[in-house]
Amino acid sequence: MPSVAIIGTRGYPSYYGGFETAVRRLAPFLAERGWDVTVYGRPGGTKAGDPSLDTRVKSVVTAGIESRSLSTLSYGLTSTFDASQRRPDVALVMNVANGFWLPMLKRAGVPTLVNVDGIEWDRAKWGLLAKRVFRVGARMTAKYGSRLVYDAIEIGRRWKRDFGVEGEFIPYGGDTLSEELPVEPGLEHRSYVLMVARFVPENSVPAFLDAAVKISAWADVIIVGSSGYGGELDQRAAQLDAENPRVRCLGHLSDDRRLHSLWQHAGIYFHGHSVGGTNPALVQAMACGAPVLARDTVYNREVLGSSSEFCQPDADSITEAVLRLLDDRTRLDELSTQNVQRATSDYSWEMVNSRYEAALLQLLSSREAAIAGSTAPFAGAAKDH
Repeated sequence: MPSVAIIGTRGYPSYYGGFETAVRRLAPFLAERGWDVTVYGRPGGTKAGDPSLDTRVKSVVTAGIESRSLSTLSYGLTSTFDASQRRPDVALVMNVANGFWLPMLKRAGVPTLVNVDGIEWDRAKWGLLAKRVFRVGARMTAKYGSRLVYDAIEIGRRWKRDFGVEGEFIPYGGDTLSEELPVEPGLEHRSYVLMVARFVPENSVPAFLDAAVKISAWADVIIVGSSGYGGELDQRAAQLDAENPRVRCLGHLSDDRRLHSLWQHAGIYFHGHSVGGTNPALVQAMACGAPVLARDTVYNREVLGSSSEFCQPDADSITEAVLRLLDDRTRLDELSTQNVQRATSDYSWEMVNSRYEAALLQLLSSREAAIAGSTAPFAGAAKDH
């Protein structure tokens, strides 16, 4: 039974972000396929009694510093150290910040498949020092990672240009719905505007909050998400919720069924992410049949296709596009059908999980071949006799 350690998420099963979503799908898939799977996590990263828990997946919780700037690095260090002692056959590592610790696994003889995520040093939420840390981590990843994973073709092009390395294109997946879910109480099918995002500037949250004030004169606005650490954007969303009866801020949701219902029945799902590659929330929104209005970026066009609806990241552009689309039910139904078809054909979890396993098996074969070559008796001495 081959063994794999998964490093760099909040644990299994967790609902925090894209990495956690991927691991929640991949870990039981690998266990079903005969892998010995260990997922590293943080204290409080999972919820007790989760019905999706697969008991074949082992969880290891390590220590770290819980802060916006140090959590990834500190938990990555302790997880990597533990894995280097246990020595699994291969390791799947999430996030280039963990590139600093890859030499530890390399010395232990553990090949690594590294999901590099987005271009973190381009994100507005990070200060200058954090951006430098991510950039150095990326260089370390390019040097010490055995094989890299890019969740978008455009991310792969960027790494090829900046670091001269190639890798595997493996996006995120989405679950298409087999039934029509109940509409959120107080809402009507195709009558409201939805945003689901972490509250950071590069997700166009400030512009959408400004637009929400104008849109709410015509339609309900539902906001899902938070910064995770509090701050000005959380306060603005809470104030909108308190002062405007047509704006509802639901915070972070870990109830997949409720979130899927919100996407399924939305009139428009606004996706304002500007960096990062293939966004898991966008893929899942497509799979649920949400008509999507997205910020015009190369990443969003890659996922949605050029025939979708795009806008600029300012309140006036968002408002104009939202009101125009809400008044065109035929276009909304067309977008919904198109998105489900694209999610099914290009972004299924079965395809995503199979690609991850194929990449891990390739690393495993290379490792076994290297071990066999290094232990061949007198492999070079025979030439001397």
